[in-house]
Amino acid sequence: MAAFFQFWSPSADAQIKAGDKVPEFKLQDQNGNTFDIATVVGKQPLVIYFYPKDETSVCTKEACSFRDSYEDFKKYGAMVIGISSDNVASHKSFATHHNLPFTLLSDPDQKVRKLFGVPKTFVIPGRVTYIVDKKGVVVHTFNSMKDGEKHVTESLEALKKMN
Repeated sequence: MAAFFQFWSPSADAQIKAGDKVPEFKLQDQNGNTFDIATVVGKQPLVIYFYPKDETSVCTKEACSFRDSYEDFKKYGAMVIGISSDNVASHKSFATHHNLPFTLLSDPDQKVRKLFGVPKTFVIPGRVTYIVDKKGVVVHTFNSMKDGEKHVTESLEALKKMN
């Protein structure tokens, strides 16, 4: 039985990587609306970033960096999506407090985080960004807990290469 559990449990090997199709999922956004990734795949590039927690130091710097570069993302036609396990109300407050113009999704059970295979660092949920092309294929990933702002520069560089 233990071997069966290990076989099916997410591991670092299960992490979504370049060349993989983006998994399908539905989550609630900061306004309480259901976001279905299937409605945007095939229409535009996606920048999906997982972060540990609203209003924490590095996460706030990361979100504000995405906000400050938002016009650059729009030039590439990309949709920016932030995902953490915080609830809808926390995301709404975070987005309002920092004037975040992009979608924040609530993943309270961390099902989507596990679907992507985002690794944990001890007890802290990981910080990983995925760049997805119009066809729904992951073209770049970036994993860094310490430098949230580098996720933005990595994302923009990947989008530039796609064009």
